[in-house]
Amino acid sequence: MTVLSLTASGCVTVHGELAVLPSADRGEAARALKDFTEAYNAADKAYDPGLDADRVTGALGAINQAGLKARSVTSPNGNPQHQPLELSDAKFAIPKKAGWPRWFVADTRSNRQSAGGQQTRWLLVFLRNGPDQKWKVPYLTIVAADAVPEFRTDDEGLAEPVEPGSKGLSVAPKDLSAEYASYLEDGEPGHFADGPHTDALREERKKKERLRGLSTQYIDQAVSSGDFEPLGLATEDGGALVFFTTRYFERLTGAKGVKPEVSKDVQALTTGEVTSTLTKEWVSSQAVLVPAADAGDQRVTVAGRLQGVVAAKGS
Repeated sequence: MTVLSLTASGCVTVHGELAVLPSADRGEAARALKDFTEAYNAADKAYDPGLDADRVTGALGAINQAGLKARSVTSPNGNPQHQPLELSDAKFAIPKKAGWPRWFVADTRSNRQSAGGQQTRWLLVFLRNGPDQKWKVPYLTIVAADAVPEFRTDDEGLAEPVEPGSKGLSVAPKDLSAEYASYLEDGEPGHFADGPHTDALREERKKKERLRGLSTQYIDQAVSSGDFEPLGLATEDGGALVFFTTRYFERLTGAKGVKPEVSKDVQALTTGEVTSTLTKEWVSSQAVLVPAADAGDQRVTVAGRLQGVVAAKGS
């Protein structure tokens, strides 16, 4: 028996979700952005993770909730330096697809100052897993304004989603998390373009491996299931902008008589007593520009990265 239901956007969908429909209309997308911003501001002002827990998920959810949890301990009276976040000049890239989850990208300008005065854009991915679910943000990436690509659109102005296993790209979205984790650990595969989030990051880690009285080890892992799945939109040049997640562990070991330093925020997330080692668990989300499979330059460019400590353990 065929069952019909109405989504929040007023579109009729068929149970089984075989119909190819816009993930949202622009009014719904604007409301989702407004709801997120209001919840984010309330949580940031009070340092209360419960106030935006139902508006974040995936990588951003892990980073946001851990950060608020830590600050609720270090600043129990809230954020004395709270400045309301304002997101304006929103441009929505809304793909047409069948089934759930559904998602879209909001390309926005924020009132936050960037380092060096560089103009930046905040890219937020909104995700919904069913008609009765709220829109939540699994990915937030801050990128240079000139790094936001032109998305490929159809006659209706709708964006084109990229399948996880797409063979039309130099790297399939489903493989990006594992390949980036592998690259950070040993430099292979070497198809990531040089930049602050690739060779420079590896060099930074190398310098920290052996410091006086302290050694640091890193273990990188792929994360790609559930709300951490990679999401990508096709771009006009034949490539794609893809968002994906990795997790890594940073283990600091002190020499005899040396205790790793622990910041107040990390201490609030730490279990166990730090005597000679501290292991920090980080979640990192990346937005990357992936060339087409037949492009002259096959290298993947990391346009932006957001990371945060989500847990720590002492021993």
